[in-house]
Amino acid sequence: MPRPNADTREEARRIATELFASRGYEQTSLAEIATRLGITKAALYYHFRSKSDLLKSLVDPLLDDIETLAGNLPADPRATLEAYFDTCHRHRAVLLGLLRDVAVLNELQIVDRIIAVRTRIDAALTDPTPAGRVRAVVALGGLQDAVILFPDDPTLTTTLRTEAVNAALRALDLPA
Repeated sequence: MPRPNADTREEARRIATELFASRGYEQTSLAEIATRLGITKAALYYHFRSKSDLLKSLVDPLLDDIETLAGNLPADPRATLEAYFDTCHRHRAVLLGLLRDVAVLNELQIVDRIIAVRTRIDAALTDPTPAGRVRAVVALGGLQDAVILFPDDPTLTTTLRTEAVNAALRALDLPA
């Protein structure tokens, strides 16, 4: 019995996320995704116009979540950093895939969107001086790196989150 269209689309997104995270965008073909799905490449084109369209369907929720966070930042820096960590962790596989093929950010034309949202969060965490901005960049970048570089082990997530947020607070010159 054929799968409903929504199920096929979501399963394609799941498989693509897994493959992009493990091998990168450029090293993953639509034919491979279709084969793993048990459908033809032509059938996959019914759900996604292109590989870029498929990737965009994975990246947009990440950016939407970060933009939502940036628009509703908690007043407390710790809460902001925890929310940022949680958002990055929720989208860890997508971030890992983007890290493997950074050039794809230009293909998706999202670099300006990423910079704009990060600038808003940076500004909320510190003063506008160059030193303050650098501290914010280091704090948020460090949180992202902690999510990506450490294994995705549910038994360690809480400890990793606490330690990463404390380190980010210290980078911001705030009490941990």
